[in-house]
Amino acid sequence: MTERTVPILPSRDLAETLEFWGRLGFESVGEPPETYGYCILRRGDLHLHFYADPGVDPLTTAFSCYAYVDDAQALHDEWARLVDPDPPTGSRIMPPVDTDYGIREFAVVDRSGNLLRVGSFVS
Repeated sequence: MTERTVPILPSRDLAETLEFWGRLGFESVGEPPETYGYCILRRGDLHLHFYADPGVDPLTTAFSCYAYVDDAQALHDEWARLVDPDPPTGSRIMPPVDTDYGIREFAVVDRSGNLLRVGSFVS
């Protein structure tokens, strides 16, 4: 039996969201966002859902989720070349750190202010 959760996050502009996450290797796997004001993105076993919310303030929203991956450092290194900081929205990628609870993790913030923390267990 497989069980999983999938975050549903706000997007101030679904086209912008598709472009941002698309650069990071996510592909749209649902209906076009114009159909329902919603999009489903996937990169391997990572799934993110977004709903249209033009009023979301990227500098004050508290939406976030966590993704476990096999190698957070390698994924950070790949994504760091692709995320351009955008101060007006707070979009950025933060470097990996080794936590005192045994996980190496980094974070990326999209242009809607959604925080995705990404981690892998340190061996």
